[in-house]
Amino acid sequence: MKQENDYSELEELSRQGRWLVLSTVAGSGAGHVGGPMSAMDLLISLFFRGMEIRPEEPKWPERDRFILSKGHAAIGLYTVMALRGFFPVEELKTFDKGNSRLQGHPDMTKLPGLETSTGSLGMGLSVAIGFALGAQKKRERFHSFVMIGDGELQEGMIWEGLHLAPRYQLGHLTAILDSNGLQQFGWLKQNDDDGRGDRRDPWSNVDLPAIFQNLGWRVVQIDGHRFDEIIPAIQECKAQPLFGRPTMIVARTLKGKGLSFTEGKFEWHSKVANQAELDLARRELQIAEAAK
Repeated sequence: MKQENDYSELEELSRQGRWLVLSTVAGSGAGHVGGPMSAMDLLISLFFRGMEIRPEEPKWPERDRFILSKGHAAIGLYTVMALRGFFPVEELKTFDKGNSRLQGHPDMTKLPGLETSTGSLGMGLSVAIGFALGAQKKRERFHSFVMIGDGELQEGMIWEGLHLAPRYQLGHLTAILDSNGLQQFGWLKQNDDDGRGDRRDPWSNVDLPAIFQNLGWRVVQIDGHRFDEIIPAIQECKAQPLFGRPTMIVARTLKGKGLSFTEGKFEWHSKVANQAELDLARRELQIAEAAK
């Protein structure tokens, strides 16, 4: 029997997840890579150790809720759901194809286990607040988690939610900020060569944790790639009272985490791997040839 602080299984699952993200997007010819890979360790932690869920009973009333607000990272969520048993891993090959349950952005009308459809950035936190408010009114004990991106945090609707949640004392609400510090398009400056602007940290020189705390959130800062920091943070959130401060987990991550040629590269926000890159990824992630 494995110790509670033995994370070797989670580390292996994250390697598999990153391989499935890269190879699935390559197979479909489109999709996002950088964001799903920065979020992978967080998603694995939630679905395999943190949340109360039943893959065989996706509508179990007492389940914890999860919303991927940065919906363009859907392949990361699908990969983890498949590994967890919500649907066969083989179905990932249908990603982003016509009539697939695995659309480019999460579609709750197609895939059981999705709590809401996302893709228009900025909406997920408000939906999670609605879930948490409903649980509070009914005195239900499930926890609501929502993952947002640091680029997405520039959307005004998120700030309305950040202001609202503490006022309602939504103790069973946790937002996780995948703070990978890199976005596909940045702030435009004069004489930009490619029109994409400055892609570096969208919140450079801004003390986000202090802002969240001053708005009334309980703030936890972690390394979003260390299971020994992620798991305790999630468990601490689950232990919060129904009425209390909502929690913001600020997870410092690296875009494209896990591969030498994707880490910290804005091009891999939505790039498709070629065969040479897939071969290199298989070696770096220690994926057997048969796992194609």
